[in-house]
Amino acid sequence: MIRVLLVDDQALIRGGFRALLDAEDDIAVVGEAADGREGVALARAHLPDVALVDVQMPEMDGIEATRRIAADPGLADVHVVILTNYGFDEYVFDALRAGATGFLVKDVEPADLLHAVRVAARGDALLAPAITRRLIASFMTHPPRPGPVADGAELTGREREVVALVARGLSNNEIADRLVISPLTAKTHVSRALAKLGLRDRVQLVVFAYETGLVAPGG
Repeated sequence: MIRVLLVDDQALIRGGFRALLDAEDDIAVVGEAADGREGVALARAHLPDVALVDVQMPEMDGIEATRRIAADPGLADVHVVILTNYGFDEYVFDALRAGATGFLVKDVEPADLLHAVRVAARGDALLAPAITRRLIASFMTHPPRPGPVADGAELTGREREVVALVARGLSNNEIADRLVISPLTAKTHVSRALAKLGLRDRVQLVVFAYETGLVAPGG
C-alpha cells in the first residue's frame, strides 16, 4: 500500500486529491496538513511514501518543508512531490534543489496524478526525458538563483559525460546508445554520480549540471 501525505492550505484541493487517491486499491492517504510546519510533523508521525506538498503556504512554505524532510535521516524514504499552480514558476528550482523528487501542476489529470504518486513511491524522479527538456528550456530563460552546490571535481570524466547527458534530457537507454555502453552501465554511472555528489535523484543532477556550468543552457 502506498501511503500519501497531503500538504496544502486549500481544503478543497486536499479533499479532491484525497477522494481520488483513496479510491485506488493500492493508495491510502494517511494525513492532511494545512501548512508546511504541520506537514513536516505529520511526515515524522506517519512516515508516508509520498508527500504531495504545495509550494505557497502560511507558517512554512513547501520549499522549507521539503528541505526539512530531505534533511531528516528518519524521513529518507519520504519522496516529496511539489504542487504548483503555475508549472515552471520561480519556486520550482528552489524546490528541486531542496530535495523534491519532482513536481505537478494542481490541475493535473487524475490519471497523471495517480501515475505520479506510483512513480514517486518507487523512488523514481518525476522528470521523464520530455519533462527534463521542458526544464532545460526554462533554464534558458529563467536560470535558478545561485546556491551552494558541489563542484563535481570528484566525478570521473565518464561520469561527467553521463551527467551532462542526463541534463540534456536523455534516458539511460539513450545515454547508452550515445556512449556505446550498456544501459546497466549507464545506470551505474548515474548512481555513482548521485552518491558522490550527495544528490537524491536525476532531477537534482539536472540542476547541478546547469548551476556548475557543466552544461550551458542552449549549448
